[in-house]
Amino acid sequence: MADTNTLHPSAHRIPVQTIGRLSLYRRLLLDFSAGGMRQIYSHQLASAAVATAAQVRRDLMVIGFTGSSRKGYAVNDLIGAVNAVLAQSVETSVALVGVGNLGRAILAYYTNRQPWVRFVAAFDRDPDKANRIIHGCRVYPFDQCEEVLGREGIRAAVIAVPAAEAQRVADRLVLAGVRSFLNFAPVRLHLPTGAYVDDMDMTTALDRVAYYARQQRQA
Repeated sequence: MADTNTLHPSAHRIPVQTIGRLSLYRRLLLDFSAGGMRQIYSHQLASAAVATAAQVRRDLMVIGFTGSSRKGYAVNDLIGAVNAVLAQSVETSVALVGVGNLGRAILAYYTNRQPWVRFVAAFDRDPDKANRIIHGCRVYPFDQCEEVLGREGIRAAVIAVPAAEAQRVADRLVLAGVRSFLNFAPVRLHLPTGAYVDDMDMTTALDRVAYYARQQRQA
């Protein structure tokens, strides 16, 4: 088995799609481990992840982790190997902008869920939400974002504001040093070269779901 304390040398070049699958594998493996499973085969993990066994093996080879055709993969060792790539033993501080219903749900969902990714600040333009602690995260007035982001060394942010505000918010965060974004606003962000954004467009996703539901009804 691979040394789970060593980050694979090519970890920083892993494709985004592979990172997404590794995150899914880790969540599934944690569930398997909690259920008492100690060894797992690639086809078992693939079935749970709705993938192919070959894809699972390729992804794990990318991080330098190999199993045995007889015993499969040691579940806890594999969790450690994936953690070494995704977390790199460094806690990532994240900011949230927009503490409406969606923003509150995001904070509630992630509280104590991933110890290596932590919301350390939230921002909102509503003065009634500022200077409060919501789900363990302090909320600041948005006008203080440059000061707080710099003080906390935050380079990643979640945007949960209306579409009309999203680009203006992103521009200000970029100027403050943020380079990675998870965008829940239903609008594409225009960011400078070197910045990364992952769009979570729930409106588009729901349109796709509704379309295929109608197709099934008409079939």
